[in-house]
Amino acid sequence: MQRVSSNLTLFLRFFIPTFWIVFFGAFTVLIFSYDLEYVAQIPITTFRIIAVLFMLSGIALFYFTLFQLKRVEMDDKFAFVTDYFKHVRYPYHNIEKIEESNFAFLKVATIHLKTPGSFGKTVRFVASGKKYKEFWKKYPELEKIRVK
Repeated sequence: MQRVSSNLTLFLRFFIPTFWIVFFGAFTVLIFSYDLEYVAQIPITTFRIIAVLFMLSGIALFYFTLFQLKRVEMDDKFAFVTDYFKHVRYPYHNIEKIEESNFAFLKVATIHLKTPGSFGKTVRFVASGKKYKEFWKKYPELEKIRVK
């Protein structure tokens, strides 16, 4: 079994959202705790609404992007997927394709399942550059499910 997802997964999935939510959550609570009329020449009610919308939009963005990342390990028969709480094994005959795309400096891979599994019909992970390439070299017979 070889890990093909990046070590950044843990950082992206937990640290960044936790830090952001704590920082902007405290900022939002602070805004509501002070009795001011204006903040930076903006009426306090408008500023509070903007702060809450900013906080909620950030949480929604994290939910639909970073929270969806999983840790993936693969061998010649199975893909092992975990969200750090639940661990699932998918045999390759249940995997329709593994699609790759580049996002900034990261390679994001998506496993498309034929039938929905414990994590849904798709599983996204940040592919480790070196280990991901090594896996495909080691198991060339699995190239048929890979879409570059």
